[in-house]
Amino acid sequence: MKFFIDTANLDEIREAYDLGVLDGVTTNPSLMAKEGISGAENVTAHYKAICNIVDDKVSAEVISTDYEGMIKEGKELAKIDDKIVVKIPMIKDGVKAIKYFHSEGIRTNCTLVFSSGQAILAAKAGATYLSPFIGRLDDISYDGLELIEQIVHIYQNYGFDTQVLAASVRHTMHLIKCAEIGADVVTCPLKVITGLLKHPLTDSGLAQFLADHAKAAGK
Repeated sequence: MKFFIDTANLDEIREAYDLGVLDGVTTNPSLMAKEGISGAENVTAHYKAICNIVDDKVSAEVISTDYEGMIKEGKELAKIDDKIVVKIPMIKDGVKAIKYFHSEGIRTNCTLVFSSGQAILAAKAGATYLSPFIGRLDDISYDGLELIEQIVHIYQNYGFDTQVLAASVRHTMHLIKCAEIGADVVTCPLKVITGLLKHPLTDSGLAQFLADHAKAAGK
């Protein structure tokens, strides 16, 4: 399973990268705004800064919702760095744009996916990644993990190359269940990744080892 961090915060990206488990980054306009990044030049510079930290796979989202606009923006984003993956919304023109970018060898991440039908369309169009939003489905009393399981099963049935990128992952059990189900990628906040480190028996066991060492050393 690949780990992506869902943020535009450079310090968090560096911390995740230094941990040695980071495979990529996903961003969106909301995350950029949260970091106070605005204006085309500043956004481009920030994407470049992110690319300079990680090895590959930085999802950068288009703002346009029409086909021509998405193609124009997507080309501009792809020029920033070879690591850029163009993030496209799951709408009719978005599917058409994904097909175009696939034919041009530009990687895409189809975002705002909430059904297996949408997942089939994105895969047939040639999306590199598909982002079903687990947490947002949970918010409306639908099992987001069940959707991940359905999509993984469908993709395996037909040998689709599109990778299932579980998004809106809010806690460690989301992540672990995605791994169990077979999602190719999860994208989540840094706290979810570092949350995997924690277990009370690890803490108590380490404390006991250190206490026994100190006793043996006469301290």
